[in-house]
Amino acid sequence: MSRKVPKILHLHSTFDPGGKELRCVRLINAWGKDVDHAIVSGYLDKRGAAHLIGSKPRINWPKFPSLRGKPTPGRLKNIAQAMAGYDLICTYNWGAIDAVMAHTVFADAFKLPPLVHHEDGFNEDEANRLKRRRNWYRRIALGRTAALVVPSAKLEDIALNTWDQPRTRVRRIPNGIDTRAFAAPAKRDLLPGLIKRKDEFWLGTLAGLRAVKQLDMLVRAMASLPDEWQLVIAGEGPERDALLAEAERLGLEDRVHLPGFVKEPQKLIGLFDMFALSSQSEQFPISVVEAMSAGLPIVAPRVGDIGSMVASENGPMLVDAGDQEALTNSLAKLSVDAEARKRIGKANRDKARAEFDENRMIDRYRALYWGLMEKYPKA
Repeated sequence: MSRKVPKILHLHSTFDPGGKELRCVRLINAWGKDVDHAIVSGYLDKRGAAHLIGSKPRINWPKFPSLRGKPTPGRLKNIAQAMAGYDLICTYNWGAIDAVMAHTVFADAFKLPPLVHHEDGFNEDEANRLKRRRNWYRRIALGRTAALVVPSAKLEDIALNTWDQPRTRVRRIPNGIDTRAFAAPAKRDLLPGLIKRKDEFWLGTLAGLRAVKQLDMLVRAMASLPDEWQLVIAGEGPERDALLAEAERLGLEDRVHLPGFVKEPQKLIGLFDMFALSSQSEQFPISVVEAMSAGLPIVAPRVGDIGSMVASENGPMLVDAGDQEALTNSLAKLSVDAEARKRIGKANRDKARAEFDENRMIDRYRALYWGLMEKYPKA
């Protein structure tokens, strides 16, 4: 008798590279041919993370009702019908919350499989304060989910105390990566048109070029760093032109570089000498784990779980979100202290390998997904 291959439906608002998408890709690649994956992106032109899926996984892109619109009964019914026939449904963030509501309302009518909702953080419109109406909607929509997965302690607290989810439903699974892959030496000419010279130091970050990331703060901080330091911001997004304009305004255009999205960050991050974030809002940024794995010191705001992610030696380098002066001072202090960079970087690498390796994350997701599919087998 042939072994049954489970069918998992993934519903994303977008599938461009980001934290949740890259984690999804890691899981898909790790499970290879053991699963049939159906992936939906609410925006058909935003599927850049698909290029990171290997050749072995079984992938299809089904036609699906729009994930955007008013949650009318007819629209929710259409979404529910499209979710039938799978063994597990995975939904991601607010952009897929109507599918979660459709499942809660119509699960019995269409004999829908268990649903796991994943919350990884918030966009600019909820960076400082969650919207009351959305909190109310989430409480109702999540009423019949089999599990709500979050990567950070802060999100776990929100799930339990703001969205009123039962303890048995909420699962905290920290994001993980192949930590040892980020320890390999990098080639100085990796980026087209940009070569790291032997007398240069690079301050780097990996981030979507969006307003919530406040990357203009890093551009402004460069004015206080020694001339041999260069800023490399790897990522794509709508703020690109504004960042270049800010660099030009400050006369820093020759020291600020935006090479675009980097498909294999493990090949780039070894060129950095410091890593920085300037975000207004984060939860459990995977880029911080990547930088830790590469043995880098990190300057970042104390948002989300960053304070507990980094090694204790790195703690004094963290700053309050939005504090330009403190961010600049931390960067300037580290830029002239090679010994501190080495010491803090080693402590970060050791902690990343001990706590954030992807094998632990993959095992926990497999136990959750397969456990639910065995508990609620498709009729």
